[in-house]
Amino acid sequence: MQEEHFDIVVIGGGHNGTTIAAYLSKCGLSVCIVEARPECGGGQENTEVRPGFRIDPHATYLYGGAAPGFEQLELWRYGFRQVYYPSMAGLVTLDGKAANLGGRFSPGLAEQSLAALGVEGGIAGGFLSSMDPGATKELLRALFWTPPHPPTAEVDPADMPWWQVFRKHMAPLWSERLLDMSYVDFLEEFVAWEPLRTFGAFAAWYCGAHPSWDGMALQSLGGTMLYSYSSGSPRGGMHTYAHAIIRAALAKGTRILTNAPVEEIVVHNGRAVGVRLSADAAFPEKTIWADKAVISAVDVQSTFLRLVGNRHLDHGFLQAVSDISLKGGSLWVMSVICRELPKYHGRDEWFPTEVYPSCVVAPADSMESFHAQTRDAYSFRRLPQDLSPEHLTMMICAHDMYDTTRCVEGYHVLSPIYLECPPPEYDVTGPDGYNRQKAEVTKAALDLLGEMAPNMRGDNIVDVFVNTPLDSEFRNTGMTGGNWYAARQDSDQWFSNRPLADLARYRTPIESLYMCHQTMHPGGLCLMAVPYNLMHILINDGIAQPGSWWYPSPWYMADGASHLAGHGAGL
Repeated sequence: MQEEHFDIVVIGGGHNGTTIAAYLSKCGLSVCIVEARPECGGGQENTEVRPGFRIDPHATYLYGGAAPGFEQLELWRYGFRQVYYPSMAGLVTLDGKAANLGGRFSPGLAEQSLAALGVEGGIAGGFLSSMDPGATKELLRALFWTPPHPPTAEVDPADMPWWQVFRKHMAPLWSERLLDMSYVDFLEEFVAWEPLRTFGAFAAWYCGAHPSWDGMALQSLGGTMLYSYSSGSPRGGMHTYAHAIIRAALAKGTRILTNAPVEEIVVHNGRAVGVRLSADAAFPEKTIWADKAVISAVDVQSTFLRLVGNRHLDHGFLQAVSDISLKGGSLWVMSVICRELPKYHGRDEWFPTEVYPSCVVAPADSMESFHAQTRDAYSFRRLPQDLSPEHLTMMICAHDMYDTTRCVEGYHVLSPIYLECPPPEYDVTGPDGYNRQKAEVTKAALDLLGEMAPNMRGDNIVDVFVNTPLDSEFRNTGMTGGNWYAARQDSDQWFSNRPLADLARYRTPIESLYMCHQTMHPGGLCLMAVPYNLMHILINDGIAQPGSWWYPSPWYMADGASHLAGHGAGL
């Protein structure tokens, strides 16, 4: 058949596309996902690099633990299994200090570890641990699982949803100064021990909003809280999470076409009415009509600059889309198969096997490491030319600590090992500059790992795999700029400004065309947040009519509203 009709056509089968399809199918709508690759999952890809050894070249940790979608879509019915682990985070310094910072289910572990080093816990010992799981969920939902306000709404910055929750649960820390703080400012004021500040800064950068951006302190902290709140990952890796979402969509009747790249979003009289597949699709040039809406789960630039094009859009709008910044940073990714886990300087008493941290920031000696990498990424716009430890602080993950399906018994997988860098588009040496330096940077990273953990040398290392940001883009076209941030997350690209003010509510200048991609709010790693937020708009527009299983964000403002309605409901 060269033509088919559905209520909804979704472009892209990553976690955003499959999640909105699951939501809409549960509402009783007929939905078709068209995915360019041979399989769905997008950034949740899981790769078996050697028989029995699996790594994550892209997204790796679960950040969606606070998502309403777990309940609303009943993912436990479709194979989702969460593995909780007591110690999600640690830090190591070059002079042999190792601190275990614990996780959601290990109260006291961080305090015990830091006290043994003779330092105060700061955030680890106070701010985070003083919030119970219910309060943490409320704050995370206010930050990420809340649709941007209508453009007509006038809200005092201190009354934004996240600051309301912060004042409710952390009143002693509240001050108007927080509204303009960067997370670096926040860390300097509330965390005494510099390695812990260094850990906090790097953790926030890897998880979303850059810690140096003014007015984004709580958003930066929120990214790290997403990570610690989940305290683990789906058994078998992030791709099994993708499987659960796909099964949920299929169970409600979603149709999925793979090997189905889209050539064009079909627009008639200013309205999106379907998609036409490309000539090299499995169904060449097939037209799939959408009677109610087309939803693009690919990035905002590809959607408008390629799939819609200039025939249907104002040139000023297209220029604004073209100018969207990708300067959120990107990730150079290394995975190491080894026989032993790292033993950092022999000081591994805080890393016993049963609570070995899943993720370690090392070396975390000084904030100069953070500032050096920031300069490399944003000012010099290149991978480090200076391959000293200050420029190579890494995030070292060992997932098989809580997921034994990752590797063959008797081995371990350090995967991923991350190094922050600029997106390929901004590299001063050209987009392929990373790949020319791949061997050099890999050697420096392995040498530094061996310096911190002397056992990580010689026969202990079995194999090494590296994908640069450019490799990630080639491997997965959904990884805009080689990263999952998709665009920078700062005050002028957040909430009602993200990624542009006239796109912030997921609607577009094309009638019946909606956006559902990480370039939209909230961006970053918030699994199921963009689809959940979009559902509010689709319900408002009369496209979706969910049953009693649905509950909205208590901070959602309907079109035309000038104040928050129903605050406190649905938590």
